[in-house]
Amino acid sequence: MHDFHVGIEHITRVEGHGNIIIDVKEGKIRELRMDIVESPRFFEAMALGRSYKEVAHITSRICGICAVTHTTTSIKAIEAALEFKPSIQTIKLRKLLLNAEFIQSHILHVYFLTAPDFFRVGSVFGMVKDNKEAVLRGMRIKTVANELCALVGGRHIHPITLKIGCFSKSPGSKELAAFKNKIADLWPDIEETVRFFKGLKIPELERETEYISLTSPEEYALYDGNIKSSDNGEVRPSDYLDKVKEFMVTHSTSKHAKSNRDSFMVGALARFNNNHKQLHPKAKEVAEELGLKYPCYNSYMNNVAQVVETVHCFEDSIRLIDDLISDDLKDEKVSLAPKAGHGVGATEAPRGTLYHEHKLDDDGKITYANYIIPTGQNLANIENDLRALVPNILDQSRDDIILNIEMLVRAYDPCISCATHLMKVKFINE
Repeated sequence: MHDFHVGIEHITRVEGHGNIIIDVKEGKIRELRMDIVESPRFFEAMALGRSYKEVAHITSRICGICAVTHTTTSIKAIEAALEFKPSIQTIKLRKLLLNAEFIQSHILHVYFLTAPDFFRVGSVFGMVKDNKEAVLRGMRIKTVANELCALVGGRHIHPITLKIGCFSKSPGSKELAAFKNKIADLWPDIEETVRFFKGLKIPELERETEYISLTSPEEYALYDGNIKSSDNGEVRPSDYLDKVKEFMVTHSTSKHAKSNRDSFMVGALARFNNNHKQLHPKAKEVAEELGLKYPCYNSYMNNVAQVVETVHCFEDSIRLIDDLISDDLKDEKVSLAPKAGHGVGATEAPRGTLYHEHKLDDDGKITYANYIIPTGQNLANIENDLRALVPNILDQSRDDIILNIEMLVRAYDPCISCATHLMKVKFINE
């Protein structure tokens, strides 16, 4: 197929709305772009003039799936501006809450958004006839992760117990112990999940790119760490703009981003490539069983990396629960006085590294806000992956070409709605 044109309007099974336009003439790509057509959402502008105590509740609404990460990252930026360091107990509870969000988000994506592609059905409902148990398994795992979010965060969407400096209410030791048993009861489903995805044939693609994620010498970095590029080392979170350079493109209401190259990748595969040695031993075993080896330059394997991270997060949650119980959990009270300051928070969201930057005045009001979302960082890399993929699949049928294109975009687990931000907004009184 030397001539090929496709216009995919509102690609399905992703969060938000994006179109794919590809035009091939005589085997050469004449045009390729991923149009992001969501209306811009002005969360940076919404934060201006608000109290530092309010901003995390506002930014948690950027995403209903990554609400924990947005809340956590916003709080970390405020704490950096106020020069405050939370207690070890608070950090462990935050890490436990992040693990829960990673599990529920990854399971939602691999079971309900990408698995239907392997069975050539339009949605998860098309899997029910022949793969009913797989669908139910995904629902069971996600339900437990949601319940863990609710236990620690007060509810499973838009957490309410997360506060600057502490938690308004800590879970009890008995509740955590009971939940540890619930995780143990879920292990047969986790093992079946690994077997299920081992039986799926992942499309092939080999394109080396730059991978950016948090990294820490102490752990597989999700909550905190320096910003690591697979190309050129690390910087502190406060220097995030040295690694992430945003720019506008005419076909997207979301900015694109580049760093050392003209694009880079964030997310589960980037974290695996940068930090695979620090995965839990069971997660390493799962990676080997599923054929995920370092270095991996196949973006389709991002979904496999999500399964590996799910196992890691379950194991890490058990460790954190044991630590919290042995530390004799207690409710903490923290009261911070407002003051002028500037802080950056960086946390791994399921889809990649998330940045929140805040400046405060003497009264603790927000005077500047900047939020950089993982999907916005990935958009340029998605287009570059498509440019590498399309010429190599033109001998396939039109339906197969379109399926491979859509699967590649979905492999990134894009959250398009969250990515449609503008940095500078001026309101002019008439």
